[in-house]
Amino acid sequence: MAGTLVIQPLPGIGDMVWHLPHLEAIARACPDGAVSVLTKRRSRADELFAGATFVRDVLWLERAQSGERPGRHDGPLGAWRLAADLRAHGFRAAWILHDSPRYALAARLAGIPERHGFGIGRQRRLLSDRRVLERADRHLPTVDKATRLLALHGLAVDPTPRFEPAAAASAGIAARHGHRPRPWIGLGVGSSETFKQWGIERFAALANRLAATVGGTMFALGGPAEAALVEQIGAAAGDMVVPAVGLPLGEAAALARACDAVVGNDTGLLNLSAATGVATVGLFGGSPPLTQYPNLIALQPPEGAVYRVDRMAEIEVEAVVSAVQACLSPDGSYAVADG
Repeated sequence: MAGTLVIQPLPGIGDMVWHLPHLEAIARACPDGAVSVLTKRRSRADELFAGATFVRDVLWLERAQSGERPGRHDGPLGAWRLAADLRAHGFRAAWILHDSPRYALAARLAGIPERHGFGIGRQRRLLSDRRVLERADRHLPTVDKATRLLALHGLAVDPTPRFEPAAAASAGIAARHGHRPRPWIGLGVGSSETFKQWGIERFAALANRLAATVGGTMFALGGPAEAALVEQIGAAAGDMVVPAVGLPLGEAAALARACDAVVGNDTGLLNLSAATGVATVGLFGGSPPLTQYPNLIALQPPEGAVYRVDRMAEIEVEAVVSAVQACLSPDGSYAVADG
């Protein structure tokens, strides 16, 4: 048997970005320096890891999100079907970065001899390794549990997720946009939930203020669902706003990394941008601020942010302009545009 599987079933792009340090730490401990990843399609892990040396391949966990039709791995027989799918790969080891006993059961039924996991609750009996978390750890965020599990195995984890865009993607961005004036500012206008959305009017006002104060070029980043929103922002703010909608994750990361600063809602794209190391401003009016990125400035309402309580409108445009200027001008450059 050969190969190591990492099961990370949380669905979001941000969830996968948060686990980049764990995937890399496990891969470093593997004889061939790479892992296979089992995750959900909404993570877009195939795009994220295109060209990554530490991920051999991505397997899909076919489990439905709310409102979707049940998938192959849902229901009472889902674990058995997942086991059948995994058995064909002949994995030697599995790391289960989740509490559920379902994935440990599937790994055991698939004949994977080494099974590592959090081991909280019923999952513990299905693991082969007894280095597991304490019961008191059960309330920790999943990513913190993963860090603690790897520490029990002597694997060091850098707490800051880091993502290096592929050279080809970066070269493509330079070829397409290299003629555009600097500074480049990314506008992450998308959001998966309404309580994280700053809004068309405020993004348009921000684009207008940045055009007047720093000039340059603004790239409106979002998914296909944000195409109309991006068009409205461009109509309100002029041709200094360049649509960048529906890019593959690798290209979106390369564009973000090429920017001088990125500002946006609390989304997977914001996490990905911050992970590239670019100066990033996050808007947190409906969710707690991210704390794992030293290059991220987190803006909140005056009284702080509470999850699912929409107070995005309390984040003022001028506060965002000031934060972006702070990212752009530690030495005073780009502080005021000519004219």
